[in-house]
Amino acid sequence: MSEFENLRVEAGEDRVVATLTRTRARNAIDRATVEELHRLCDLLERRPRPLILTGAGGTFAAGADIAELRERRREQALAGINSRVFDRVARLPLPTVAAVDGPALGGGAELAYACDIRLATPAAVFANPEPGLGILAAAGATWRLRELVGASIAKQVLLGGYRLDAEAALRCGLVAEIVAPEELLGRAHALLDTMVRQSALALRLTKLVVDAGGAHPVADDLAQAVLFETEDKQRRMTAFLERRTR
Repeated sequence: MSEFENLRVEAGEDRVVATLTRTRARNAIDRATVEELHRLCDLLERRPRPLILTGAGGTFAAGADIAELRERRREQALAGINSRVFDRVARLPLPTVAAVDGPALGGGAELAYACDIRLATPAAVFANPEPGLGILAAAGATWRLRELVGASIAKQVLLGGYRLDAEAALRCGLVAEIVAPEELLGRAHALLDTMVRQSALALRLTKLVVDAGGAHPVADDLAQAVLFETEDKQRRMTAFLERRTR
């Protein structure tokens, strides 16, 4: 669809497939990608259909855009730039499937956590290294990952810096299946084939009931607002960007 640049959106009669295509930046989620994800949500809210979300180039999404994050301050944290769109993805009316090949890191992991079901290739890895950059995973990981895998594993990832490879993610229930890269999209479509044969209203209401309650993202935004003002955040993100350009 021509209105998208960082996403390739294929809208069919009974499903939508969206592929992150910012491959030059390993599909890092910048402000432009956030805006396109909002437009994708507009599309799916106006005409609800199941969604497959994946990434091109052997990477799901290698985090948020660090250069942009370094410049954000309290006001941007309170606006919840990433958390609001990920929450919108999570609240889409019909089921969403993240087809994860390669790294899903930081904000990329949080986008995958926001989907209803995750499929992975053997190369998939989930991690939230935000504290190493002087911030926290404030776009859903602090509560959504806990709900998905339990407090112990969530703390290992969020505090201990553990990376969940595909096998570990399968064992803890974060992913439903591990499939070969060449079979990933086919398996995601097969899963949607099962869904679209069911009652769309029943699926929609079931998702609403399952997702009822839960944490409020304001706590994430308040904590991030404090961290965005610290010198430590500036120093760590500057060091990261300087290492990358060497």
